[in-house]
Amino acid sequence: MAYSDFKLIEVIDSFGLIIHESSGLFANLQDQESSDLLSIILKENVDLAVAISSEKARSEMIISPILLEIRRKFNYEISLFSGVDFTVDSQRGLNGFCDFILSLSSEQLLVRSPVIMLVESKNENLRSGLAQCIAEMVAAQLFNERGGNQIKAIYGAVTIGTIWQFLKLEGNIVLIDLSEYYIKDIKKILGILYSAIAQNKPEIIY
Repeated sequence: MAYSDFKLIEVIDSFGLIIHESSGLFANLQDQESSDLLSIILKENVDLAVAISSEKARSEMIISPILLEIRRKFNYEISLFSGVDFTVDSQRGLNGFCDFILSLSSEQLLVRSPVIMLVESKNENLRSGLAQCIAEMVAAQLFNERGGNQIKAIYGAVTIGTIWQFLKLEGNIVLIDLSEYYIKDIKKILGILYSAIAQNKPEIIY
């Protein structure tokens, strides 16, 4: 089994998780401004990516630029990985490739703890990526513990580029925001991504 093989009920039962669903879980977080660079990129890319209608196009043309914007906002002091092997515990199915990983470490050659967010790219409905994203979040939690980094919360996102849904893992509690955030609300999407990282970087004031 790998991350992509999990069904929602399987990941819940396998890791003893408790699911809490609510709307607007992240709605009150402060928005973040989009840079001129990101605004231009999205203006050029969004319609093209939607027309191409492939996961690869959405990932490269929409999702990557947004995550790179977050990295710039933190002055390149966080690391961003795309399409990397993140094998943590093969015996428990915590193995496979992750679409995107954000780590609080500034090292870019290897994935280092603490991993703070996993972003799963899809070209279909968001719900199809929830189980995989949750499994990756559990893996990140274990990865951080093994690295001696006790991060309180791991964040996750499932997105088709133009729509985003966010999750949070604390202990064995998975909080799923039922609200969907659209690309026209890019300031809110950036705000949620930024907040997830800033909360775990004490030198950041936001």
